[in-house]
Amino acid sequence: MPILAVRHRTVYRYRRPVSFGEHRIMFRPRDSYDQRLIEASLTIDPEPASLRWMFDVFGNCVAVATFQTRADTLTFDARITLDHTPEHAPVFPLAPHADHYPFGYGAEDMPDLARSIERQWADPRHEVDAWARSFVPGAGRIPTQDLLAAMTRSVRANFTYVARSEKGVQEPLTTLRAKRGSCRDFAVLMMEGVRALGMAARFVSGYLYNPSNDRARHVGGGSTHAWLQVYLPGAGWVEFDPTNGIVGNRDLIRVAVARDPAQAVPLSGSYFGLSSDDLGMTVDVDVVDLSDEEAPVRRNVPYLPR
Repeated sequence: MPILAVRHRTVYRYRRPVSFGEHRIMFRPRDSYDQRLIEASLTIDPEPASLRWMFDVFGNCVAVATFQTRADTLTFDARITLDHTPEHAPVFPLAPHADHYPFGYGAEDMPDLARSIERQWADPRHEVDAWARSFVPGAGRIPTQDLLAAMTRSVRANFTYVARSEKGVQEPLTTLRAKRGSCRDFAVLMMEGVRALGMAARFVSGYLYNPSNDRARHVGGGSTHAWLQVYLPGAGWVEFDPTNGIVGNRDLIRVAVARDPAQAVPLSGSYFGLSSDDLGMTVDVDVVDLSDEEAPVRRNVPYLPR
């Protein structure tokens, strides 16, 4: 059970002092049975006039900051320590009726899962549907875990990861046709594929631990990371990271879950000034095992889940 330390530092820079609107911050990991929060701090410079904490509709911990000071930089510096329990060879105890696909959800779960099953993006020629169904054999039945693992690992093997600093998410059809995208693009494509098969999926924003900066093991580190969860009867919400072919929570630190990526943006806010005042933003995210003496150091990485 490694003890992981996260430092997430975001800096906005401006040509001249500007004033700031409300900022919404989602840096604090979700406390759970497989990741136990030991310590967390958040330092903001300039100091906000107020800082309040709340839980959103999904139970994510959100900080809301307001400001009265003008400044030419705005810095958010989060430091987190947590006990992380990885599932190195995850085997999910599914309910008997869900052991093989296709399966259905119970009547008691459907009211809560329905919005997570609904498709969110247009697919007029059913291209995402066809991609998702390509993982189902002609006989029509397949072990559910095998189906989802195959989809996850196919993205890792057949798509090209690119770090994108642009806001928002690519349309799943763009990602599918180009076979390239960022971690958030791959997460949304697989979410839509899973939903096309009638399963509930939701978006996850968090951090990726990459031991000794090993790009052969993982890509997408150095900034916030994104993946998805699928609801499986008997197992609950299970993690799938198509960017890295990860099934289960290994090396993944959950911060926020949401039905749509726009509901899990790690940091959002506004400033009052000219568009030319904006000199950009940088983020520095380090995730290290406190027992690892060769912890990586990253600097000046464009912000956004990549």
